[in-house]
This record gives sequence, C-alpha cells and structure tokens, in this order.
Amino acid sequence: MNGWYMIIDVEKCENCKNCFLACKDEYVGNDWPGYSASMPNHGQSWIVTEGRERGQYPFIDVAYLPIPCMHCDNPPCVTAAPDGAIYKRPDGIVIIDPVKAKGREDLVKVCPYGAIRWNESQNLPQKCTLCAHLLDDGWKHTRCIQSCPTGALTLRKGTRSRMEQAINEEALETYHPELGTHPRVFYKNLHRFTRCFIGGSVSVWINEQNECAAGALVTLFDSAGKQAGICTTDSYGDFKFDNLEKGSGSYTVRISFKDYGTKTVEAELGTSLNVGIISMNTNKKSVIRTET
Repeated sequence: MNGWYMIIDVEKCENCKNCFLACKDEYVGNDWPGYSASMPNHGQSWIVTEGRERGQYPFIDVAYLPIPCMHCDNPPCVTAAPDGAIYKRPDGIVIIDPVKAKGREDLVKVCPYGAIRWNESQNLPQKCTLCAHLLDDGWKHTRCIQSCPTGALTLRKGTRSRMEQAINEEALETYHPELGTHPRVFYKNLHRFTRCFIGGSVSVWINEQNECAAGALVTLFDSAGKQAGICTTDSYGDFKFDNLEKGSGSYTVRISFKDYGTKTVEAELGTSLNVGIISMNTNKKSVIRTET
C-alpha cells in the first residue's frame, strides 16, 4: 500500500522557523476533530530545529536538523497505548486520538525522539499529525512543507519498496537508527549534523606575498595508510573532507602543488578539525588535534 514519507535535506535548512510558524498557524486555536485538538499558543512546538556548529575559527560550518514526529513503522508510543489512544494509520501516519488520550501524560516520555508534548490546558499529549486532515482532503503538502522557502522539506507518497530504492539512490538516512523504530522521516546530508570533517587552507609565497593555492591536490589517509578521500583546493585554497566518524583517530593530509612539492600534516580527529593554513614553502611536518 502507498504511504507517506517526509524527506528533510539538512544541507538546505537555514533555521528560518517558517515550518514552526506554519504549524502554529494551522493548529493554534483550531480543533480538527478525529485528528487533533488545538495547540497551545505558547510553550509548545511540533517541529523542533536543532543546530550544531562544527570546526574551529575561521573554518566553521553550522547545520540545522528539523525534528518532527518520525511516524515510525515500529512506534513505541503505539505499543504504550494498546487502547488506541495512539494508533498508526494504513498510510503510515501516527495519530494521537484527541479523545482517548485525555489524561495520558505518561505517553509523553515514551517517544525516544522527544516528539510528544503535553498540553496542560487540554490535559492531552500532542504531536505532529503530518497534517493528516489536509492530506485526507486532497492536499499534496503539509503546512510546514508548503512554507519552506529552500525546499529542505518534501513529502512523498509511495510503496515501501519504492522508498527503499530512493534510500539507496539518494543516500537517505534515518536519525538514530539504533533505536529500531524505523522512521518514515528520512534525511539527506545527515552527516552535516552527525559526523565530522577535516578541513583547512593551502597557501604559497608568490611575488613576495602569500597567495591562495587554488587547485592543489589534497589526499587524506587513515591510520592504516588507506586513502580516505581526495580533492583539490578551491579558488580560496580551501579543502574539506566530510562524513568522518567522530573520534576516529589519526589521519594524514598530503598536499601536492605544482613545483612546490609535497607536504604532509598529521591530524588527530576528535571533533571536526580545522588544520589551519598549510604553507607549501616549508617541509616542516605539522600535527593538529581536536579533543574527542
């Protein structure tokens, strides 16, 4: 059977909060019988965006991760509510019944993603419904997706086998797969938030001034001497090897540039690491570390 899936591209999210505001606009003061009671005006959000900074000045990037209800195929919340207070629809959407779930504050803590909120005034647990009332009315998008200016959020409907194909073709991932909940929210470029990079800049001395070494060949080797990545520096002399495991240990960065020869830098990777400016005018070996 066809079901709904949300795709979130971490690379495109700019933390503009449009998704949060659109959700508020749809649910604050509005009851949708059978789907949800109204959301409180303050103190609650059904989609939370977390931010993470990587690297060291001046080589830094920031990634944002929107986290709605994951509409899991193995939802702990449904298991915790055998009376139907929370149930999963055939199309994959997980709904908290706004009548049966009254008074069930215990259900807030069963979600491992922290997606369920407690509405004190309604005496009710609540969360993202994936705008099921709108989708059932023929809408093609949720309110958060409709409001996203960068296209970071998208919605798809299809079979599980078609989604499995998309996972492989587009390198989609779930957040915290070790939880075993099998979410229907998938992420592109999740490494921007969960993994690390080694980056830096290459310079050369030309005409009595320091210049960016654009087009330098940079190769990354792991502790076993196996090539872990290769790239060329951009017009600013910058390079970056991303999607590395946090605390994965020793790496060697080797730079080759025209007739300036080759230079190596030893990098000890704890968190994301800026190895700084590497000058090709000296053969001195450098060792750079970050704490795990």
